[in-house]
Amino acid sequence: MCRSRFASSFFLRCEMASGTRKGSMAASRGGFLSFKTDLDSSGPKNKRKKRLNKNKKKSWNKHSDVHDVEEFLEDVRLQERTLGGLISEKPDDNLFFVDAGDERRDSKLDKDKPLQVDVILQPDSRIPTPTDGLVSSEKPDGSRRRKDKPLRIDLILQPDSRVPAPKDVLAHQIPNAKKLRLIAQRAQQLEAHGVVPRRQRLLQARLQRSLAGKGKTNKPAANNDPQRGFYDLWSGAVPETADPWYLQQTKKMLVKRPARLNVKPSTLPAVEVPAPGASYNPDFLSHQALLLQGHEIELKKQKAELRLERQLAFPKEQIATRESAFQEEVEGLIEESDDEGPHEYTPLYQAASGEKKTERQRKWERQLREREKRWKALRQARDRQQQLFRLRSLKAEVLQQEETTGRRQEARRAKKLEEESLPRRLGKLKYQEPDLDLQLSSEMAGSLRRLKPEGSILKDRFKSLQKRNLIEPRERAKFVRKHKLKYVEKRAFKEVTV
Repeated sequence: MCRSRFASSFFLRCEMASGTRKGSMAASRGGFLSFKTDLDSSGPKNKRKKRLNKNKKKSWNKHSDVHDVEEFLEDVRLQERTLGGLISEKPDDNLFFVDAGDERRDSKLDKDKPLQVDVILQPDSRIPTPTDGLVSSEKPDGSRRRKDKPLRIDLILQPDSRVPAPKDVLAHQIPNAKKLRLIAQRAQQLEAHGVVPRRQRLLQARLQRSLAGKGKTNKPAANNDPQRGFYDLWSGAVPETADPWYLQQTKKMLVKRPARLNVKPSTLPAVEVPAPGASYNPDFLSHQALLLQGHEIELKKQKAELRLERQLAFPKEQIATRESAFQEEVEGLIEESDDEGPHEYTPLYQAASGEKKTERQRKWERQLREREKRWKALRQARDRQQQLFRLRSLKAEVLQQEETTGRRQEARRAKKLEEESLPRRLGKLKYQEPDLDLQLSSEMAGSLRRLKPEGSILKDRFKSLQKRNLIEPRERAKFVRKHKLKYVEKRAFKEVTV
């Protein structure tokens, strides 16, 4: 046991030493080229090795790193195996060639000849490659060998049992195989006679209907309708035959705009052109017409104020006078005497007598009701018969009634059109017309420099929005103080003495 361990450690040290010599020898060569980048001399330098104590065999085996030596030897073996030697020892003629670019020579070259780079990359190793389990079928002289012979290990692993493997019956069974076979045979017989199955016939009919109605814009069929047309689910364009549910879920159906949003709330223009008399230098008639309009507005306001005062005023009939005051004082002291005397109470409605009607009376009343009923029916029949002789007058009455109805409809339509241009009641407040901006004849200015501005653009736009029913009429919120003000004399004020 001890000898075997000593021998193994001895051979390991010898190999490490030889690998170290080869690595140092290869490193000393300046022209060595490696296939791997980690062995290239131009790579980053190795880190400084740790100083370890290797005076014992255990620590020597533990801390000895031969990874770089093994990589170097593997690279050398790879170059010898693939290229037949080291790249650094190859002559330049085997690695490179000079392309003179002669057109005559290029035209005479054989096109089937392989490229130089392919020839260079061809393996020319003298070490034979390991076989993959098959013997080559050609000899070096080009003659054919016998058929490829399998390896011995493959022959050993071949099963040589003479008992056949059990068959898996379930793997070959098909559910309802007999029924399906009969259906297939029946379909073949029908197809031979020119009969198409019902499912295929319906599909062909649907396809023809979809192709025929492609140009028509019909209402899309429901999602559960089996007769609906075909459409491509992944197409970019919106399909005309797609159902509403698909369009809604894929966000391809536009939301229907409400009809009320297409109607303007008012027919008035956004900016109303002022009257000609509102110009800074109007003519006489236009200015007088504007003044008359303002005068009428003021008269209406004055009449409204007078009507309100008249309604709130105390009535003159109830004003106290000396006679009314004296009557109130003596009221209750003088009693008026009635000379007529007591009178008996007579009820408004006398109670019906409790006597029972006889059979003769009931019969007579029944005959009267029947006679009245027959007379009414006879009167109605006579009136209908009389109407046949007055067809012309009835026709004239119908035409007159239609004309009256048409006039009323036109009046209502015109009134509705007028109301569209008027401000509606949108809130608790009623729209009030703004004051008319005008200047008197004495206030007129002959030039724009001396012109005084009237009104406000902001208020004008705000009133225009209210008049066109875009916003409801509003008024400025009243400021209500939550707490009362408290007056306190400051200390500095108290100190001041006169």
